[in-house]
Amino acid sequence: MNQQQLQIFLDIATEAALDAGAILKAKFRNLKDIQEKGRPGDLVTEADKQAESAVLKVLKRHLPDHQILAEESGTVGGKNNQYLWAIDPLDGTTNYAHGYPAFAVSIGLMIEGIPQLGVVYNPLRDELFRAAKGLGATCNRLPIQVSQTQELSQSLLVTGFAYDRQETKDNNYSEFCYLTHLTQGVRRGGSASVDLTDVAYGRLDGYWERGLNPWDITAGIVILEEAGGLVTAYDHRSPIDINSGRILATNGHIHQSLSEALQKTPSMGIFFC
Repeated sequence: MNQQQLQIFLDIATEAALDAGAILKAKFRNLKDIQEKGRPGDLVTEADKQAESAVLKVLKRHLPDHQILAEESGTVGGKNNQYLWAIDPLDGTTNYAHGYPAFAVSIGLMIEGIPQLGVVYNPLRDELFRAAKGLGATCNRLPIQVSQTQELSQSLLVTGFAYDRQETKDNNYSEFCYLTHLTQGVRRGGSASVDLTDVAYGRLDGYWERGLNPWDITAGIVILEEAGGLVTAYDHRSPIDINSGRILATNGHIHQSLSEALQKTPSMGIFFC
């Protein structure tokens, strides 16, 4: 894939993200329909659905042969599975439904299974993050880069908890508590794409989470890597498996130490916040 073609795709994704973001901004704190999709806390609103429709409309108009994996619609689109767009029209629906201002539109492109392009738009902050392989990462068209924090003890981290956290012991509680004591703090943002772009922008130094879907992280991975960050599996050596549900993402400097701390985390039965 040449950079000229990636730039065309990036502009198309930007158009889609801005259209969806306008819907989210207009609907914020003005929702009429909030539903649970099955598990407690796994919400969907009319804003999710309308924003997703806006994204699909743009992508289908410009790229009718590309496949799309969207959170609300599943796999849709053309027959060319070399290109797969991973779409979260409202990443942070629980935040959004409660009027908490931490959410974004996330549009990522995988080419032959590898994240290659990402756009994340936070309409309340009016921050448009864009990146494609080899083209760098920007926020509102200005270059961004990760922080230079060198030590885990000096870092500020972010994480999240899966919707099934009440049903499984693999729920990240113990890691959250343990890392809180080893760092200057751990935040829980509630939107994976926002978390990844905050690391890319240098506001945060590292992020880890489990229970994720491809549409949560595809765009943010590209933005963070192009901003100079590092994304891997939890072991810090293996490439990330986009379908594993797990991600370790940092400024690069604290990557190994964060990975090692995660592996050393005592069980919740031993360690408490």
